[in-house]
Amino acid sequence: MSQGPTVTVRQVGPSTGEGEVRGHTILVDRPEANGGTDQGPMGGELILVGLGGCFMSNLLAAIRERNAPVTGVEVRVSAIPDGTPVRLTDFAIDVSAHSNDPAQLDKLATIAARGCIAVRTLSQGSPVAVRVASGESA
Repeated sequence: MSQGPTVTVRQVGPSTGEGEVRGHTILVDRPEANGGTDQGPMGGELILVGLGGCFMSNLLAAIRERNAPVTGVEVRVSAIPDGTPVRLTDFAIDVSAHSNDPAQLDKLATIAARGCIAVRTLSQGSPVAVRVASGESA
């Protein structure tokens, strides 16, 4: 099996982690109401950002490859919190853009969804393994 994307998240505060991927960093935290310091979005919110960013990237590529007259693209990603403990379900991506051809925009969105690794992963589900390295505490 080939190596896929990897990120590292390190503690940088009592409730804050700093995620790093390919030299980019982002803070991840909880809102103050949930015991955090609100230094960044929560991990669940970043799932939505990742889904929207992946879809957007694929949509823009499809538009570019077809020289489609589509501009002002915006996606809004939402999900429903459900269960105890809570998890996100029923993800939705709403697309808006300036286009004179709604059928073409719909087709481009379908192409983007098929090409987006986040859409394919979430729609199929995937197990998550949590492995703890043994060692001395710092």
